[in-house]
Amino acid sequence: MSYVIGCIDGATASTAVCEYSAWAAKQLKAPLMLLHVLENSSLEASTDITGNIGLGTREHLLEQLVELDEQRAKLALKHGHLLLQQAEDKLRSSGVDEIHQRQRHGELAPTLVEMEQDVRLAVLGLHGEDSVNQLHKVGSHLETVIRTVHRPLLLTTDSYRQPQSAMLAYDGSATTKKGVELLAKSPLFQGMPIHIVMVDAETADNKERLQWAAEQLGAGGHDVKTKLLAGNVEECLHQYQTEQEIDLMVMGAFGHSRIRQFLVGSTTMRVLQESATPVLVLR
Repeated sequence: MSYVIGCIDGATASTAVCEYSAWAAKQLKAPLMLLHVLENSSLEASTDITGNIGLGTREHLLEQLVELDEQRAKLALKHGHLLLQQAEDKLRSSGVDEIHQRQRHGELAPTLVEMEQDVRLAVLGLHGEDSVNQLHKVGSHLETVIRTVHRPLLLTTDSYRQPQSAMLAYDGSATTKKGVELLAKSPLFQGMPIHIVMVDAETADNKERLQWAAEQLGAGGHDVKTKLLAGNVEECLHQYQTEQEIDLMVMGAFGHSRIRQFLVGSTTMRVLQESATPVLVLR
């Protein structure tokens, strides 16, 4: 069975993750699974007791540290269960009926890779926990998740706004062509106007690529607008999205153009962290 996976932690973004997960589950008519991952590194003690102290004292301190580690692990586990239950209660109150919970030890990216066969869409917050005693920093794992998980990823902002329109950053690559086909038939975007934006030279080939994409989406029942822009990819995409008041950006994780450099290059994480709207990343 394929689930919408809501990846939650203790960050404020978890509220939006729940709401976007609920929206996606309803649109896709898919069951929803709430996932909380307890990182092993977050439960390890960092105290260094080496030094000039007696053997008996050191053994006593080690025993105390073991007890503290056990207490820390139990508290983290309870906190995770509480987060999951609070999230489920919120989702049920919003009308989501089929909800599952899963808690894992490890790291987010490998956990999602292991679960890939059950993932239809994974929803993550752009900004994870950043406190010292964090249980799980979703935001800090985005680049690893994007590069390793071969399923669509919806990266959410801290507040929820039901998507009414979408924009596809298009470059004519195999990934973005697949994105066009996905948008055309996916119930996730049913009834939405979709903007197809290409940042490249104004050539006959590029116009033909945009026309193909528009025809595919038009056949899927969408109101389609196309735009060919020249300039800096990052600036052009964000400026167009702001001017058109578009709720959600769709991008391919890998391509062979300037948009690929924009998404997976050195500015990737800064752009995603500062994004004012959710981003759907396709693989």
